[in-house]
Amino acid sequence: MQTMIGATIAQDGAVPRWIRQTAISVFLVLAMICGAFLTKADAQTYQFTTVAVVGNQRVEAATILNYAGIGRGQTVTAGDINDAYQRIVNSGLFEDVSVEPQGAKLVITVREFPTINVINFEGNDKLKDEDLQTIVKSQSRRVYSPSVAEADAAAITEAYRQTGRMAATVEPKIIRRSDNRVDLVFEVTEGRVIEVERLSFVGNRNFSDRRLRQILSTKQAGLLRLFVASDTFVADRIEFDKQLLRDFYLARGYVDFQVVDASAEFSRERDAFFLTFSLKEGQSFKVGKVSATSDVAEVDADEFQASLKLRSGVTYSPTIIEYNIARLENLALQKGLNFIRIDPRITRNDRDLSLDVEFVVTRGPRIFVERIDIEGNNTTLDRVIRRQFRTVEGDPFNPREVREAAERIRALGYFADAQVDAQQGSSSDQVIVNVDVQEKPTGSVSIGASYGVTSGLGFNIGFSESNFLGRGQFLSASINTASSTKDSSFSFVEPAFLGRDLRFRVAGYYRESTSNYSSYDTRNVGFSTGVEFPVSENGRLEFRYRVSEDSLLNVSTDSSEILQREAVFKGMITSALGYSYSYDTRGTGLNPNAGVLVRFGQDIGGFGGDTKMISTTALALAETKVWHEDVTLRAIVEGGAVHALSGGTRVTDRYFANGKIRGFEPNGLGPRDLNAVNEDALGGNLFAVARFEAEFPLGLPQEYGISGGAFFDVGSVWSLDDVAGTGGAVDDTLHLRSAVGLSLFWDTPVGPLRFNFSRAISKQTYDREQNFDLTISTKF
Repeated sequence: MQTMIGATIAQDGAVPRWIRQTAISVFLVLAMICGAFLTKADAQTYQFTTVAVVGNQRVEAATILNYAGIGRGQTVTAGDINDAYQRIVNSGLFEDVSVEPQGAKLVITVREFPTINVINFEGNDKLKDEDLQTIVKSQSRRVYSPSVAEADAAAITEAYRQTGRMAATVEPKIIRRSDNRVDLVFEVTEGRVIEVERLSFVGNRNFSDRRLRQILSTKQAGLLRLFVASDTFVADRIEFDKQLLRDFYLARGYVDFQVVDASAEFSRERDAFFLTFSLKEGQSFKVGKVSATSDVAEVDADEFQASLKLRSGVTYSPTIIEYNIARLENLALQKGLNFIRIDPRITRNDRDLSLDVEFVVTRGPRIFVERIDIEGNNTTLDRVIRRQFRTVEGDPFNPREVREAAERIRALGYFADAQVDAQQGSSSDQVIVNVDVQEKPTGSVSIGASYGVTSGLGFNIGFSESNFLGRGQFLSASINTASSTKDSSFSFVEPAFLGRDLRFRVAGYYRESTSNYSSYDTRNVGFSTGVEFPVSENGRLEFRYRVSEDSLLNVSTDSSEILQREAVFKGMITSALGYSYSYDTRGTGLNPNAGVLVRFGQDIGGFGGDTKMISTTALALAETKVWHEDVTLRAIVEGGAVHALSGGTRVTDRYFANGKIRGFEPNGLGPRDLNAVNEDALGGNLFAVARFEAEFPLGLPQEYGISGGAFFDVGSVWSLDDVAGTGGAVDDTLHLRSAVGLSLFWDTPVGPLRFNFSRAISKQTYDREQNFDLTISTKF
């Protein structure tokens, strides 16, 4: 049969007709059967007389039915039932869901997510449980959600990444308990800290790597890596470092400066990063022609020109421009001109590398401040933030003033972050200023030890809070004990007394001194208060009152006749009014590399009490950075005079210049009674000192925090009121002393230490030298 059919096909060259007809008939029959079934399935509908919910414990049945959207008697299709299933699943309330038609009854079966019993963290050491609890969104006695737990794990991983632990992993796990409860456990694998092993720069010709490393918030790992958190690699910190570099170069006239690239590469061992900044410095520009013009008819441009504090030839800096804009805008306000804007127009001169600056007085848009909204301050009171604004609701809107207010808010030191922006208000001529802050801890309790060559080993305990009760007030108290001294003090400062820029201060102290360099003891108990306020852009004036009891105790019989006479008067009460004026351009002046500080003050005793005298002190300091800002030069001139209005001064009132002329012991220079057995120093009514010093790098990695210095000190202490009974053995005339030396500066976690190695050049035979001194480095 097969052979015949094959022969027929071969002969005819086509399929026989009867075979084609049979195949078509079979196909049509099958198509009709399938179509009937498909039509029946598509057209099938349901109508339930009962909708039942099974398995729910906490979630109400009505809530589940609402998610399902299927009611009794409602006609629905299979697709509608599937949609109901999806809606219930997407609610995130259930671990398992089934929707099953059973004749005229629709049964919805659910298994709820369990309730979280407790949340635990395992494997964490560097970040404590308390820190992680603030990160996670999952909470005890709330419904467990796998998606939320995964998000919490990602947030914990990010927190570790911010600390430099790039390899940290977090896995959320649950432990089943009775009554559909679970314990949620985050298993943490912290991994190692990934440090910045090398921090380098490419393209910097005018500033050394060491100088640029000082600018960045990211630090290079060094000897103190166990104590320094800023040497860990944090990717988000790189953008901030780029901005710091831009600000640094722009402030020095490099208007074309660019950070071309910042690349971070893993070391071969994959345990450290090599961070490299590629820079394009360009040229430093000077200020060329400076002028002021006006587009406002009622404004005299010459008057604004006279108010400019900018001259040709100085290094161009955006800070200088902003400073002069502020001056001109303040002048406009003083003249009653609102909505005045100062538009700086810069003309570039590549031939001589200068920038001509034209300050154009224009009329700005009439926009007012509708309100100032503050968010994120859970502790700090609104008024502490609001007083940083020179603008209040209803005032003309000044974008520069808002930017300056934002800087003042950040400078408070109360916030880890502070963002200030403006958006349109209820109308086109109104703006709303939004302030969003993130608070940080502002208090500290310290317990520690200290050491000084003069004071010996000591122990201290202290408390300080710079934002007391969220009011922006400063409160501190401390107790220090050493082998030769006992010192207790407290201080309270209100920086905005009566809601104004008026700094109110209250302080008290109790000191006992048993010096190794004298044969007598002293005790000082005092209380002082004062107010301080600005009198110019860089000048401040303080008025103060002080009352104290100063006692001279346990004077040896081997001491000078002068000291024994003064010891007769035990506790002498001093009640004095005083004032001081300071002028400081460091950090706020127009030159970022130089600054001056001037202080002058007087205290007048005699407003009650036992002593009547005038004490006058003065200090002048000038410093600058040279040699690509790697070397700091500093000159300090300081002096003082105490004049008794009745009787004479006591040793507790006079000067010894301790620490002011290096190379000499405490009480090591000045008038001294050579007839006395112990030859105690007597102090002087006058002192004058000049100190010249330089601080420079030693070629060590900057992250070690070690630098060198050299100094030359010259000065003297002289003049006594009464030298009777000493047989002429006291020389209180002016004799200059001088000393030279080298210093080693070391920034350590316990504070900046200074090691001085000195040698006296000129001295008196009775002076006492000291060739080495270890102190906490101080700033004026």
